[in-house]
Amino acid sequence: MTDRGRCSGLTDVAGLRVGHARVAGEHALTGTTVVLAPEGGVTAAVDVRGGGPATRETDALDPRNLVERVEAVVLTGGSAYGLDAASGVVAWLEEQGRGVRIRDRTRVVPVVPAAAVFDLGRGGDWTLRPDAATGRAAVEAAAATGVRKPVGEGGVGAGTGALVGLLKGGVGTAATVLAGSGITVAALVVANAAGSAVDPLTGVLYGRYYEGRTAYPASGVHEAAQARLAALRAEAESEPLNTTIAVVATDAALSRAQAQKMAGTAHDGIARAVRPVHLMNDGDTVFALATGGFPLGDGPLALNPVLSAAADVVTRAIVRAVLTAEGVAGPAGVFPSYQELYGPDRSGEGP
Repeated sequence: MTDRGRCSGLTDVAGLRVGHARVAGEHALTGTTVVLAPEGGVTAAVDVRGGGPATRETDALDPRNLVERVEAVVLTGGSAYGLDAASGVVAWLEEQGRGVRIRDRTRVVPVVPAAAVFDLGRGGDWTLRPDAATGRAAVEAAAATGVRKPVGEGGVGAGTGALVGLLKGGVGTAATVLAGSGITVAALVVANAAGSAVDPLTGVLYGRYYEGRTAYPASGVHEAAQARLAALRAEAESEPLNTTIAVVATDAALSRAQAQKMAGTAHDGIARAVRPVHLMNDGDTVFALATGGFPLGDGPLALNPVLSAAADVVTRAIVRAVLTAEGVAGPAGVFPSYQELYGPDRSGEGP
């Protein structure tokens, strides 16, 4: 595999666009991210493995059910409240005449799957969370971007208030191109996990072990970081309520059943980068999209390289999310970034 994508992110899959919006307010630390498909939609599926998911329209993606394609996917903050952001995306799509066509095919019903992370109150005000207006702003931002444009990372959109353990999390994205077939596989992740992305014994990001680019922190740095995290842990008022959500996409032609398999395998990428994972206070959810630009190939094992790459890009996207996040301090607490504690990444390749 190679990373020849133009942006090395989700938008390397031709036709996909990404838009972010943030909830306004001095004490707001939340937002919404929309993945907008090309007109006509894309094949979609989902796999939910966390014990506390906040989702919308996931049953519609079951391969046994009616809906074949979707026009957009919403990733949002605000827990169950934030799912209202999808209503703004639905309204915008209806205005564009995009969705499942019914009656004489002049009417549409946009089916917009969504998943939310728990970030309530992280800016200090529990009542500030994404709503329909936030969703509309995010989908309009996606529609306004050109094709293959870089995706904003770190504390943006649905990652605005994200945490990974005690560290600031956020949005990360990564892509790869499969050698031989030219198929692109990419992921966008909102890293907001109850578990940790950092090995407590070494200070190395778990996702770096998989990449084979381990660079151990300088002497004393890890010990100082652990001491600060221990102090923050002692000040924490309650157990974390989190959730990691992702969109993994490919330009291969997949059936809905194959897309569902890709969503399931992509969860392995979360498990490589975050430990523990899929807890009862996580709502880990992965959506899979297939635009269908490349034939998959013959035989029952032709899907395997796509499945493997899906897990890989999710791991890399979580590393990106943690390394591009900036620390936040406010009324709800202090959330340092990984680089604030450990310094610039020393793995021989930037974030």
